[in-house]
Amino acid sequence: MKRTTIGSVMQGLCYGFAALLFAASCANDDTVQEGKQKENNIPAGATVFTGTSQPGTTTRTAILNHTKGSGASVNWSSSDKIWVKDDAGTWQQSGAAVFPFTNNSSFAKFGLSGTYTGTSHDILYTNKAVTGSQPQVEIKATQTQSTPNNFDHAGESGDCGIATASKVSNGYAFTLNHKAAYLCFIPRSSNPYVNRSKLIKIEIISEDDIAGTYNIAADGTLSLASGGSKTITVTTGSGFAIDNSTEDMSKNATYAVIAPGTHAFLIRYWLRNTTDYVDNFGMPAHRLEGTVSKYVVLNCAAGSIYDITANLDPHDYGGHNYYMWDAVNNYWFGHEWDSATPWQPTVYAQNNPNYPQAGDLLQRYENTSIPASGRYDAVTPLFKTLPNANEMAWYAMKGDPRYDANELWSSMGHLYKSGTWIKKKQYIMAAGYSTEHAPDGSDYRVSFQTVTNNSLNPNIPSASEENQFFFLPLLGGYRNGTLDIIRWFGGYWSSSASQGKGYRLHLNGNSVGTDVDGGDANIARPFE
Repeated sequence: MKRTTIGSVMQGLCYGFAALLFAASCANDDTVQEGKQKENNIPAGATVFTGTSQPGTTTRTAILNHTKGSGASVNWSSSDKIWVKDDAGTWQQSGAAVFPFTNNSSFAKFGLSGTYTGTSHDILYTNKAVTGSQPQVEIKATQTQSTPNNFDHAGESGDCGIATASKVSNGYAFTLNHKAAYLCFIPRSSNPYVNRSKLIKIEIISEDDIAGTYNIAADGTLSLASGGSKTITVTTGSGFAIDNSTEDMSKNATYAVIAPGTHAFLIRYWLRNTTDYVDNFGMPAHRLEGTVSKYVVLNCAAGSIYDITANLDPHDYGGHNYYMWDAVNNYWFGHEWDSATPWQPTVYAQNNPNYPQAGDLLQRYENTSIPASGRYDAVTPLFKTLPNANEMAWYAMKGDPRYDANELWSSMGHLYKSGTWIKKKQYIMAAGYSTEHAPDGSDYRVSFQTVTNNSLNPNIPSASEENQFFFLPLLGGYRNGTLDIIRWFGGYWSSSASQGKGYRLHLNGNSVGTDVDGGDANIARPFE
């Protein structure tokens, strides 16, 4: 991420960015005449406050041509207004900005009624009417951007600033000092599923308040007054393209106004895909909407913009980790979906009769040495690395499992979403994590008890919790050669077995628990 200071040097507010070096321009007679006509829009007797963009600054309120990591130019909007404190100490609102010169909105004038005789007067820019002695600004929890790389929504979303206007011969002039902070998201991806998707919104989730109604102090410091929100959502209309493998601001640069401060962000990039998703019957679905989540901690200074880049490639699960319990090879060994001679079904309910059965020559069948009772531990190298029955119970009951219905992932040529976040072993240690006994003190490798946790935390890990959790997608499983309930269920083998069956962790949207299974293929992978 990259910070660029927004040091406003305007007599008002603007709506546009560009590489901020303005040269003095010569105006021809027609331009001057038109400018005089426009100035007639300022009511007679009004005090004029004039705003210009100065050379060599990086000030802006809205973005026209912001370049990643560099400055930008400022332009006024025809709807911009300012507030000025008059001789009586009362805030007065100006009329809309007036542009004296054609095709030059970096120079604007504002007319105000009231009495202004001081050598200086306070200036305020905000999206809330100033009705008393305490000015406020509302940083919106919901912001809307209609086109890529356009920050026209800055003012309405909560941009604000203060200034002191100084007396000049024909009125007053001032330099605006911006007091909100700003984010510029510049995502990319080389993943074909993402490339065929649209970025429909960005959800910015902080561990502290970043939106709401804020009091503006005399020095411009913002303090939350009411309606605090830890989430800001920027929607993008019909969606921005995400088919760029390198940063391309013209494709999808998305902006947000936020409250200044040090914030730990969970950023969820919401994608809509209408091509690569299949429903539970293996048929093409209308669309899939889901997220790719990223984490970042930023000290967001007032008047600064921060570029946040992100690779939105979702995690791909290759489809080679489906095993019968303690089998030497995976369920479709030698004939995986991406092999030269594929047998492996890749969508829900699809079947292939060449699934492993007793005596399978490819060593894909489950371990048949499991006793009718008592403890039995896996013997194959992969299964020996898996958590045992006791550990699986710890993950289920003390791992603070959190169902996530929206995180995107891919498998076997299709895009899916949903899975469960579970704490890593080192963060369950304080609860008593042990390989030798389950949370209730029993040794499940012998007693083969099962557990169910129906109290799933509805919140996915925050930025400060990011490193404490790992993600288990709901990859389904195979039963008699049929791919079963992918996206709705996940089964993960342990290294323990008894009574002719393997012990596993199972996941769905409502619970995390343990049970036993025989004859089916579940996922075999070590846990963190």
